[in-house]
Amino acid sequence: MVREIRDNHGRRYRVGESPEELIGRPRSSVLWQAWPPMAAVGVLQYGYGAAVPALMERNGWTLVGAIWLLAGWTVLQAGVGLPTAYLRERHRIGPRPVMVAGAALSALGLVVLAHSTELLGALLGFALLGGTGAGLVYAACTSTVAKWYPERMGRRVSIVTGAFAYGSVPFIVAAVIGLDAGNLTTVLDTAAAVLFVLVAGPGLFFRDPPRRWWPAEVDPQAWALRNPARRMNPPAIREFSPAQAMQTRVLLVMYLILLGAGAVSLFNAAFIVVYAGGVAATLGAVALAAGLFAGVSGAGRALAMRVSDRLGRCRTLSAVLAVQGVAQLLFALSAATGKTGALEVAAVLAGLGGGGFYPIFASLAREYFGEQSALEVHGLVYSAKAVGGVLGIGFAALAVTTWGWAATFTGAAVVSLVAARAAGALQRPGLPSTLPLPRLPEQRSRYA
Repeated sequence: MVREIRDNHGRRYRVGESPEELIGRPRSSVLWQAWPPMAAVGVLQYGYGAAVPALMERNGWTLVGAIWLLAGWTVLQAGVGLPTAYLRERHRIGPRPVMVAGAALSALGLVVLAHSTELLGALLGFALLGGTGAGLVYAACTSTVAKWYPERMGRRVSIVTGAFAYGSVPFIVAAVIGLDAGNLTTVLDTAAAVLFVLVAGPGLFFRDPPRRWWPAEVDPQAWALRNPARRMNPPAIREFSPAQAMQTRVLLVMYLILLGAGAVSLFNAAFIVVYAGGVAATLGAVALAAGLFAGVSGAGRALAMRVSDRLGRCRTLSAVLAVQGVAQLLFALSAATGKTGALEVAAVLAGLGGGGFYPIFASLAREYFGEQSALEVHGLVYSAKAVGGVLGIGFAALAVTTWGWAATFTGAAVVSLVAARAAGALQRPGLPSTLPLPRLPEQRSRYA
């Protein structure tokens, strides 16, 4: 029998329906169906930097021009998340049409990039179509998995978003070693066809559970009381609407932290192949650095969530951003000394720090502002990635050509370390404010 249960925090749960009854298969199938699409569209972000040298050679583009395409792609990919979350939360659109549309747009973006030699045409195709398509796929995959794993939302979503990064490792390695101006068109056309199949195929089987659905094998009231992650990361004081969340100070601070952290992470993703090509002596070393960055960035997301369950979100967020800052200093060291060892270590640390903060922000949106509007609030915060892409990719290209690698990486280190320090100021909104008692002057007792 389907029934509704409340826990001690007032949250409501719909219990009594198994995934087999609802979709005819276990819910683990939803998790693994979301993995291939995320891995496929992640190539458009993490793999683009590996294709930049071939694009510059074939089309005669400058580094700044080629890199600005990725900046435009990032704006659309991050910006489409909020309207998609709005429509998804109000049940105006299901996951299947979102996935099919995302597959078509992402594939078209690659096809345009494969055949266009003009920056404007590539911008309209790759950035506008490809960025929108990738944003739709990202939003549909993460929201669908979150709905099917309400008791392990952070960990399961981090697995899916991790595929967005480490799924591109094979393409990155192959592109560094074998991609050139001669085979660029063929490779991108093939990648577009594979991407469409990997996204649209699983996407046709995506379905949402009923609103507030909860797995019957997990007692929601006991989970709310004894879940270790809940003790370190308590739920929201009350439910905030997106408009109410925007009126709080903490949402602005979260936005600014993600803006700075995202700008540094995107700077690394966009330039690591170009930069490593000037430091490392062999293509193998370049491929290793780029592959390590993307691979660790994906795996680090799940690791960051496990650590934050035990140590707390804010403490882990500060540590993750500090690691990213140290990585930028090591990149600057390798730029000044030309040491490949420092480059490879920096790539590992940059991946660990540059991926770990994304799922933490998704969990903070839910734990600070409540479950009902968590996807929309996270969409607001995640939109900071769009601005971070313009700064960390577009304007960073100008900084590299003007100031050089060492100075630019040092500036990135400062941004990341400032963001790490700001993360310590985060606290749940809605807590009562208390004023210290005024200090009264001491008076001498007349009985003394």
